Amino acid sequence: MEPTHGYAHLGDERIAYQVIGDGPVDIVLTTGFWGAFDAEWEDPGVRLFYQQMGTYARVIRFDRRGSGASDPIPSDAFPPLESFADEIECVMDAVGSDQAAIVAAASAGPVGLLFATTRPERVKALVLYQTTVRNLADDDFPMGVPAEVWDEMADEWREGWGTGAMLDIAFPSRAGDERFKSWYAKLQRAISSPAAVARSQAAERDLDARFLLSSVTVPTLVIHRTDSEISPLAYGQYMADRIEGATLVELPGADVAPYWDHPELTLDAIEEFVTGVRREAPRKRQLATLVFTDIVDSTKKAEKLGDRRWHVLIELHDDTARDLIEGNAGHLVKTTGDGILATFDGPGRAIRSASILQDELARADLQIRIGIHTGEIEIRDSDIGGIAVHLASRIMDMAGAGEILVSSTVRDLVVGSELSFDDRGPHTLKGIEGTWELYSVV
Repeated sequence: MEPTHGYAHLGDERIAYQVIGDGPVDIVLTTGFWGAFDAEWEDPGVRLFYQQMGTYARVIRFDRRGSGASDPIPSDAFPPLESFADEIECVMDAVGSDQAAIVAAASAGPVGLLFATTRPERVKALVLYQTTVRNLADDDFPMGVPAEVWDEMADEWREGWGTGAMLDIAFPSRAGDERFKSWYAKLQRAISSPAAVARSQAAERDLDARFLLSSVTVPTLVIHRTDSEISPLAYGQYMADRIEGATLVELPGADVAPYWDHPELTLDAIEEFVTGVRREAPRKRQLATLVFTDIVDSTKKAEKLGDRRWHVLIELHDDTARDLIEGNAGHLVKTTGDGILATFDGPGRAIRSASILQDELARADLQIRIGIHTGEIEIRDSDIGGIAVHLASRIMDMAGAGEILVSSTVRDLVVGSELSFDDRGPHTLKGIEGTWELYSVV
């Protein structure tokens, strides 16, 4: 499911938008200033999130003026809140949407509230995700940030902008992932310049949209993380308590975006609220890096050693694999008698863990071959399924003794890291259509 793109006109200015899916309900999703949809689409987690949302809705996204592919804003003035609400309306008009569910995340919360209170006839529902109506603390808003702390954070954002600044605080679920940090730095540069970031943060610093909460008349869902340092749960509780009939959904985790930390929980909550239906026994899907291993010549080795010694060796194999995988934030899905299937949230961590496992088992005179692929999997109770699982297994089948083979998807996702590969050329994999480029980890 690939997106389509276009430009909406707001006076003389143009606003870039993206449309994913063709479901029966329209969802307009905006993250305010902090987005650039072309760069975001390069990340598999972001892409999968919107493709899944596109199975039950027509998803409409846009880059706010001053960010991404949209026209810039004047350097000497920041547009008022109502000007950004006008962007939602003009984008809806451009794609022919009379009414939509508005999902306002991050700094877009006040904009979503203003649009819902001034144009309720165009709003089917309002979803406020990980946002707030005020940032600074005062006597009536004690959960806010002290002004001096806000200014320190703003300085840190501005000075580190374009380098992946504040990654550990904004997306702790991806902390330590160098590939992700490199992409996130690129996303920051695609969003806007450091000077524009400073102007946006100056406007957000003193924003106070609390007066809008009592005027909301459309159905409203507030979704908030329980452990976020940047946007504490108290922000969501404050809004839900003051919007009549609002529903608050608390989600685990601390990421300020929904794409990487339990994305299925956000997708399910929005789908049920917007459509009124939670799909019967939905198959949970997520993006993962799969690692398949197999002991080389296991049958011959078992015959040579005898049942008792072979059983001891297999226990050593399983225990070593389990400890190593779980110690590197992976998940051991199952053992296969003479191998394992495991998942990781990133290909770099998967490759490094596989390499260490290979070395550890070699000390016990066990040679293994490994296949690695990144793709979408289905969660089936304690097991997983999907074409990606079959692909990883078939890639392993092509590996030689002591070799780690990866798909081109894995290789592409770790470009720029210290990992090196030998091109093994195109392969036909049993039961899989087409040819696949495979690479051996050096």
